[in-house]
Amino acid sequence: MEYGQDLQGDKISLLGYGCMRMPLTDKNAAHIDERAAFELWDYAYAHGVNYYDTAWPYHAGNSETVLGKWLKTIDRTTVKVATKMPLWEIKKSKDADHIFDRQLKKTGTDYFDFYLAHALDADKYKTMTDCGVYDFLKQKKERGSIKRLGFSFHGEQKTFDKLLANFEWDFVQIQLNYIDWDFQNSKYYYGELVRRDIPVVVMEPVRGGLLAAPCKESTEIFKAAAPDKSAASWAMRYVASLPGVMTILSGMSAQSQLQDNLTTFDNFSPLSESERAVVQDALGAYVKFSAVPCTGCRYCMDCPAGVDIPKCFELFNAHKLGEKSLKFSVNSLSAKEFPSSCTVCKKCLPKCPQSINIPSELKKMSDIIDIM
Repeated sequence: MEYGQDLQGDKISLLGYGCMRMPLTDKNAAHIDERAAFELWDYAYAHGVNYYDTAWPYHAGNSETVLGKWLKTIDRTTVKVATKMPLWEIKKSKDADHIFDRQLKKTGTDYFDFYLAHALDADKYKTMTDCGVYDFLKQKKERGSIKRLGFSFHGEQKTFDKLLANFEWDFVQIQLNYIDWDFQNSKYYYGELVRRDIPVVVMEPVRGGLLAAPCKESTEIFKAAAPDKSAASWAMRYVASLPGVMTILSGMSAQSQLQDNLTTFDNFSPLSESERAVVQDALGAYVKFSAVPCTGCRYCMDCPAGVDIPKCFELFNAHKLGEKSLKFSVNSLSAKEFPSSCTVCKKCLPKCPQSINIPSELKKMSDIIDIM
């Protein structure tokens, strides 16, 4: 396993385990298959993965709990545990105290190695300052309940700049991959962190699995360059080759995904100039394909009208890729979950980290279904 270091000199596995997409017992996101999750975590741990990232809302609140059960089966001091403060739940200053104590109990630990203000944007920045959340978290750090304090980001550049200028951070988590380098302005965010010598935690390196098979032409470009390597491994190596990256989170819900990533990081080599050119060619092919850039994070849910937004976009993209007939695929949706059920209430729009015009994309999908 390839290891990096944070500013305190601790060895951090370059591959981190994101606990937002764990295996399930059924279609309910709250129902984590604990046995399967433990098997994955055990295998990752045995192969050197020592960074485990969870959060208050993941798996309808159960991710922290299940991870806590697993932590009891190992030496807690040998891993780094990260979780996050859900600022959208904060209405008054006491709420942060209640949530933090609850997180300690759920994970069965008395400290967090890494703790983040979750998904900061302009609105959550205001909540953080108005309710004194940053000062609260700094106190927790001073008392040892938090070892390193950071934030994850889903906002605009202006807010990002204010966060770096007005507060001290030990690390920052940003969305970074070869599509979002320009599409989501990740180049700027990454550059500012490196300039300030702030360690970078990468989320969505494979964009919710999208870059594991970006499109047929992109996949063929990668295969021509390295027949024995997956498209996902190219995405992981892209971000791992960047200086200042401390760890890269991957939401591995299957053994095959874990094995592929371990192969990449057990024998890690930075991208060469010729390999960077391959990535750019694959990116060009993807841009022509123009899939809906949904990562399946489900932050947009629940939809008031009942539309299963992430599932709709998954089916829509599969249709664009030519993998499945859209008319056949939508049979897996209930009538309420159909894209045509969208009432354009727009409540989903401010929740989407990818800034997708969700009602517009659902309308496009609905129009295609109507003419089939």
